This record gives sequence, C-alpha cells and structure tokens, in this order.
Amino acid sequence: MKKIVLNHTKYFIILLVSVFILGSQPVKFAQDKTFFHGYLIQKPIMRIGLGVNLSDIRITSSSGMKIYEINSSYRLISEDADEVFIRGRREELTEKYVIQVARFRDREEAELFAQDLKTKMEYKVYVSEESEKITTRTHQVIVGDFMTRGDALSFIKTLNQLGIEDTWILRKEITTEDSKPLWILVNDELKSLHDKTMLYFVPSNPQSFLSFGGRDYHGIFVLKASRRGIVLVNVLNVEDYLKGVVPSELSPYDFPELEAHKAQAVAARTYAIKNRDSNGDLGFDICDTPNSQFYRGMNAENPLSSRAVEQTKGEVILYGGKLIDALYTSTCGGMTENVEEIFDGPALPYLRCTECVYDKEKEWILQSNDALQPIFVRGKNVAPSVASLINLGVIPRKNDSLFYQESPAYEEALSWIKNVGTLLGRQDSALIVRPQLWNRRSLASLMVYALGWESRTVNLLLEKEKNFLTKGMDGLDGESGRHVAYLIQEGIFPASEEMVNLEESFSRGELASYLWRVIRDHPGMIRQGVFQGLNDSGGIKWIENGNEKDSSLTSPLFLLRKSKDDRSIPAKIHFIGGEDIRVIEKEGKICWLQLVDSPLSNTLDRDSAYHIWRERKSREKLEKRINQFYPVGELKNLIPQRKGKSNRVVELLIEGTESRTIVKGLRIRRVLGLKETLFVIDREYDNNGNVRHFTFTGRGWGHGVGLCQVGAFGMARADADYREILKKYYLDTKIKKIY
Repeated sequence: MKKIVLNHTKYFIILLVSVFILGSQPVKFAQDKTFFHGYLIQKPIMRIGLGVNLSDIRITSSSGMKIYEINSSYRLISEDADEVFIRGRREELTEKYVIQVARFRDREEAELFAQDLKTKMEYKVYVSEESEKITTRTHQVIVGDFMTRGDALSFIKTLNQLGIEDTWILRKEITTEDSKPLWILVNDELKSLHDKTMLYFVPSNPQSFLSFGGRDYHGIFVLKASRRGIVLVNVLNVEDYLKGVVPSELSPYDFPELEAHKAQAVAARTYAIKNRDSNGDLGFDICDTPNSQFYRGMNAENPLSSRAVEQTKGEVILYGGKLIDALYTSTCGGMTENVEEIFDGPALPYLRCTECVYDKEKEWILQSNDALQPIFVRGKNVAPSVASLINLGVIPRKNDSLFYQESPAYEEALSWIKNVGTLLGRQDSALIVRPQLWNRRSLASLMVYALGWESRTVNLLLEKEKNFLTKGMDGLDGESGRHVAYLIQEGIFPASEEMVNLEESFSRGELASYLWRVIRDHPGMIRQGVFQGLNDSGGIKWIENGNEKDSSLTSPLFLLRKSKDDRSIPAKIHFIGGEDIRVIEKEGKICWLQLVDSPLSNTLDRDSAYHIWRERKSREKLEKRINQFYPVGELKNLIPQRKGKSNRVVELLIEGTESRTIVKGLRIRRVLGLKETLFVIDREYDNNGNVRHFTFTGRGWGHGVGLCQVGAFGMARADADYREILKKYYLDTKIKKIY
C-alpha cells in the first residue's frame, strides 16, 4: 500500500509541474507528454474556465474516472466513478463601482495624472492595471469606490466640471471570505471535503471523456476554490481545445470552406497562446465564452473544422517575431477599422483598416436571349410564373403577351394541367367529364380530378373549414365547395375575400399562376444549391448538400431572380460565386434556374445576415439605457462627431437636458445596444420638433477589427488559401510553426 501512495505522489508532482507551473511560465512548445495516472495530455496545455462561483456541480464520465482530493496531503477518492455530485458554498459576491477616468500605456504617466487629480478633489484616486485587456496591457486611473451605480453616475457630474469627460463606470465583484467545496457524492457514498481542497477528475482510460453542463470535454477537470467562488477548469492540449473553438466561432454548416476554417484555427491558436494565464488568479488561462473565445467542447467538433486544426498544427501569427493580438470579428460590413479607433491602446501596424474585397474574385455572366413582357392578373405581374412554366415545357411560348391575358379553352387548360401532373410523376387520370359551364369553379374541380387530389379534399378538409374558407361565395355545392376550399387552403387559389366571381372566366396568365404554385410547393421539385461558376459548355457548376455538381442548361431558358417578395426575369445575371440558387432538372438538364435574395454587393462578407441591418429605437428606450452609463437626463439628440477610416462612428456626442458627453470606440456599441458602430442615424420628430425615434441603419456585427470571419469564408470560396486570408487582415505578419 505504501508503494502505491508513493507512485501516486510522483504522478501528482508531475501534474503540478506540467499543468499549473506551466501556466505561469513561458510556453514550451516541445512535443513533451504529460501523464497523470496513465492519462496523456500533450503539450502545450490550456486551462479553460468552464464556470466561476459554482455551487452544485455534476460531472460524469463516458467510461469511468479517477478522483483525487488535493490539500495539504492528497488521497484517491474514487478509482472508477461514472458520476459525481459536488456541493460547494456559492460565494456571497458583493459589488462596488468605480469610475475609470483615463488610460495610459506608461504607468508613470498614469501616476502623474492620478496625483494631479488628487489635488483637485477629496476622493480616492489610484492606478490599476487593466484587468480586461483587449489588445495590450494598459494602466487605468480609477476614482472610487462607490456603493451603487447611481452614486457613481452622480459623481460623473463632478468630474465633468473638472473637464474630465471620457469616463466609464466599472463594476467590481468583491468577496468577504474564501469559498470552499463542502462534500462530494460518489457512487451513492457521501464524503466530506477539506476546507482548502482541490479536486482532480481524470478519465480512467484514454478513450474516456468527462462531461459537465451537458457538454463533453477532452482532458481532465480541476475544481478549486478562488476569490470569486468555486471554479471548474478543463485542462487539455491546445489542439484539442481548438477543435471545440473553431466550429463554435465559424459555423462549418453556414460557412463550409476549409481554408476559412484553417485561417480561423491559426487566429484562435495565436489568441489562446498569447493570452495564457490571463485569469491566473482564478486558476485558468481563458474562459469558454465569447469574452475570450467561444468553446463548446467535443459537442461542437466537426470533421471540416477538425481537419483545419490538424492541418495547421502549431502555426501562429507573428509580427516582429512576437505573437500578435489576433482579434477577429464576425462581419466587418465591407471594411475593417484601425484598432486604436475601437479599443483604447496604441495603433498596431498589423491591425489597420482593410477593405473586405478580393481583387482575384472571379465573375461570371449568365445571359438569356429570351424576354417576356409583364402579364398582370389582379394587379400582380405573373410573367415569372408564365416563364417558369414555359421553361418546364408545361405551356407553349408565345411572344404576344395578350395571349396570356385571354381565356383558355377547356381542352387547352386540361392539357396544361395534365402536363403539370406528368411533371410531378402522376399517372393520367381517369376520364374527366367536361363541365357544362367553364369558369373558375369548374376549373377548381378540373384541377382536383386531373391531379388526383379528390381524396385530399375528402379526408384533409373539415366541413367547418370548408365553410370558413368559402365564406361569401355563393352557389357552391358540396363537391365544388370542397374543391375550391382545398385549393384556397393550399395557397393555390387566393383567399375568398380576394377571389373574384367564381362564375366568370379566367385568363391563361391566371391559370399559369395557379399551376406554378402547384409545382413550387411539390416536395423535392425545386432543389437548392450554391452557384460556383460556369463550365466550358455554358452550363453551371454548383454545390448541392455539400456535393459538387456540373449541370447543363436547356435552351432557350428564362432566368429568374427572387428579391424579398418580388420576382423578375432579367436578361442576364452577374455572378461572383457563392450565390444561393434554386433549380429544377429535367432529363438531366437544368430547365429552371432562380437566383435567390442575392445581395447586390461584391464585399466578401455579403453572405452574412448582418451585412446590412436596421434598428428603430424610441427616444425613451435609448434614454433609459444611456442613463445607466452617463447621467444625461432626458435624451435630446445623438450626433456623430468623428468617424474612422471605415466610416465607423468612433466619437458620438450624446446630448441630454442635464449634461453632454462624448462616447468613444467600442463603448458606443455597448451604450446604444447596437450590433456595430458602422451606422448612420435617421430621426423622426414629433409636432414640437423633438426627436421621437432614432433609426440606425448599419453594416456588420462585432467590433470590426482584424480578421473578418465571413470575409475569410468569401476569400476561401474564391480559391484563396488560409495564408493569403490571414495576411490580408493582419498586415505584414508572418505565419510560423512553433511546435
């Protein structure tokens, strides 16, 4: 037994040296291996905070885990546990507020500013090192403490009178005593814990993994007390960590380009290694939230992202031989910004304003020699529906638009409907009796019988539904009423209040609009994909469900474009790759092609949902939010004072009845609650000339500095590799493999 204890001690010492001491020393990038009771963790190691100030912690293992208690001595609590529950005391956190009045890179400058300020007022003034650094470590000049945010807000007026306008309220969490784990429940056995204990959770075998909070993780867990409550830390190899970060930061489903994910992997690796020990006082390097990097463990892993991590193993970005601050943003809105305009700190030569366009991006033009004049039915242009049916061979092509505005004969309408049935794979219907009266009501019955839908109208339509859907329509017997009601319910016929007299005739264009709706809504008829380019034969290259396709086009062919609620028939479509398209294939060729909601832009981030956005906010709502940060009183106006090179608002004047204040950089986004600082403002006024609403029209999502993630996807789609992507957004940098 004594020999076993000595062996355990040896492994524990190895863990302490390799995991915790490593966190406070320079990174060593040799391919060393760290073992803890047979469990391998490859260096370099990251410590990721999964939770702070926890109380009830449940940890499970896929196939067993060892649990060690470490305090002044150490002991093995369990050799092979499947699940544990730890109860700890949640630390009672209190809070105080302070006011940041200045920031300096040089501590001596900060101290001089603080000393001067102390002579002007009788209040606590001190210098603190920036705890939430973004790009570089700075020194804050702090005024405080204040018990409430309201107290801090009130004191800002005093600072304003001293000529200090660039203020920012900071909330600080404080504790009155140390937290501690209380007891642990292992396999139904309750064990008490030492006051100063740390717990280690180690998978029993290399194939096992640990789980917490519904997520699975590589590596081991460490649970310890800290000044901010109980902390759970995931200790693992940096490459395994990145496999959970890259797909969390850049969706492999929405942005499936390997080179973009490789660029994200190198940027994320650089950020992680540079920011090691950023939370050393809490026992970990960085947290698992977007405040550091979004990390969702093994559950987020994807083959594409994992391949990107593996193919860039050990690669980081350097400037002047040092790791860069690898900032990245989701959507830059067409241009990134100089870092010093958004974040407090120096101008970094590699984080400069960069256009999010790519000169090597290819362009293609798909042209059609066909044209079709507008065809109006009840004020709506149905020409796109007519063009679609012509492409599909359902109806004949006629150059005279009047043809489609005239009424079809019964035999002609029946032929069109049967052609639709054939296209949908229907068998020819039984003998259909020609109606005595040829009008919209008899058309409904003809469509139902010819398409084989009679059982639908009997089994899928309630009598009360039929009465509701045909309300106000006269002369409908049981059968014809069912037929009309079913077509209204399916969205083929317009609603009853829009439907004109059922006893009247209808035009060919009207019939075409009904038949197109039948085809459009048929499952599997219209296929979706992404345009990749033209092939040598004049067809298109496209991607469907991740598979590359090479398809010919029928000729002649009307091209269609859908933009929001409108459809048009352009003579040509300009493609730059990546556009969403919808197609219908017939006999191995595309006979119908529609461009879908494509942004009219060549910026690389055009595919983002936040390429352009608009938010309308009431003055009262903004006033309430702003007064949480600055005591301006009643909000009067918002006036941009200065813009950055990318046209982002980098200085904003907020005018109120009690004060005026200038907000700078990224704080603008937080104070206004917007997606980005690249915006313009429109105002709506009341009868007294006061602003009633502010409408912000903007571009982008995030802070707008460094790598544009959606832009990286756009470059990758245009055949740029990850090195070219990184060097575009991080100027004059080098990519180096450091292990």
